[in-house]
Amino acid sequence: MTAAEPGSFRDPSGHVFEADGRIFRTIAARALADYAFVRDSGVLRRLAADGRLVASEEVDPALLPLSLGAEVRGAPIVVEHPRIPFVSYPYEWPFPALKAAALLHLDLQIELLADDVMLSDASAYNVQFIGPRPVLIDLLSLRRYREGEYWTGLRQFCEQFLNPLLLRAVLGVPHNQWYRGSLEGIPTADLNRLLPFRKKLSWQVMTYVVLQARLEASANDKGTAEAAGIRRKGLPKPSLLGILTQLRGWIEKLKPADTGRTVWGDYARNNTYTDAAEETKCRFIAEFAEATRPTLLWDLGCNSGNYSAVALGAGAGAAIGFDFDQKALELAFDRAVSERLNLLPLFQDAANPSPDQGWKQNERRGIQGRGQADGLLALAFEHHLVIGRNVPLDQTVGWLTGLAPRGVIEFVPKDDPTVRRMLALREDIFDGYCVEAFTAALLGRARIVREMPVADSGRRLFWYDRG
Repeated sequence: MTAAEPGSFRDPSGHVFEADGRIFRTIAARALADYAFVRDSGVLRRLAADGRLVASEEVDPALLPLSLGAEVRGAPIVVEHPRIPFVSYPYEWPFPALKAAALLHLDLQIELLADDVMLSDASAYNVQFIGPRPVLIDLLSLRRYREGEYWTGLRQFCEQFLNPLLLRAVLGVPHNQWYRGSLEGIPTADLNRLLPFRKKLSWQVMTYVVLQARLEASANDKGTAEAAGIRRKGLPKPSLLGILTQLRGWIEKLKPADTGRTVWGDYARNNTYTDAAEETKCRFIAEFAEATRPTLLWDLGCNSGNYSAVALGAGAGAAIGFDFDQKALELAFDRAVSERLNLLPLFQDAANPSPDQGWKQNERRGIQGRGQADGLLALAFEHHLVIGRNVPLDQTVGWLTGLAPRGVIEFVPKDDPTVRRMLALREDIFDGYCVEAFTAALLGRARIVREMPVADSGRRLFWYDRG
């Protein structure tokens, strides 16, 4: 029997399965009435048409792959979804991506109330990205609105969307590493403890952080009874719309507090390359992308997305950029939006990448467990692992070439100004770090299709192929 996707086991309304590269979702008997109401209202079709909800098509059980077991074949309804190019998680999203996902959730909730449809929860994991565009992937979170109901997903929305945004917007602290260590988001009580008094004087912060934290702290038997009494009174739909609209307006205005210069955020404009070197790199990458046409390209150390844009323009299908510099990621995301690039920039520390974690260490997968790229860019990158993080050169080359069957890796020598700066305040213990050792390590794992110096910098580009 085919097991359900590890991230979908929590929902009793249905599970997600993969078979033969196809994605299926079962709809259990308990969810049939709500699913039928939403489907027949035209909401699913409308939202899928404008790209805000993953498409779905009901499948005849007789036509399902044989590898799917009785749980799938015996479900009342099975739908098939198109495959998302790369699954990402909110602890990998840069600030503008998390904000875009939060606004998508609120926009859907506001719009759907006119159709008497409500979102049953507010999980950030129900959102994925196609390039920089957020898409809701859980159609079973759409259900029929119940007159007078409160927003039951408020606490989850605050912990998984609002609080991580406020951490950066109010305190200047990126959410990524905290969120990765606390998969359900950032608790309101914790954020409340961190905020200085003057930051709590904002009406919105007072409402959604301070008062929310106090309500959670006082949730004893008496408080629970009082809350039940309030819920019985009901919340009129116009009041619910008012809450959602005000919250949306506030989130739309949030910006990162630390908008100053970062280590690599200005690297695309201020680096050690000459114009000739930059032109050489762009031409080399374009030739690689045109020849190999990667369906999914990983760009390690993507910075503001310049080389991803070149590769996409030359024939790559989609690009996932990885970087650890918040400013660079924000520039890359904004560029992807403004230029309509099929590029999703994600936060990632290559020496400590996202691991398998969650329930049974399988609910949220590490980056290599979510599907391999078929093209790789690692430009001005390997020296950050070898020199910056003491990862042996041979291991670095092995890891890089294992990520994709073909790609472009740039070698940066010791006499490069960037490496000299890295070694200025530490002992040079990297006796074997040279282009000859790099070439030998690469040839031990792949064929070198082309090799080219980057102008007079001493840097060299290597196009490898494992095939």
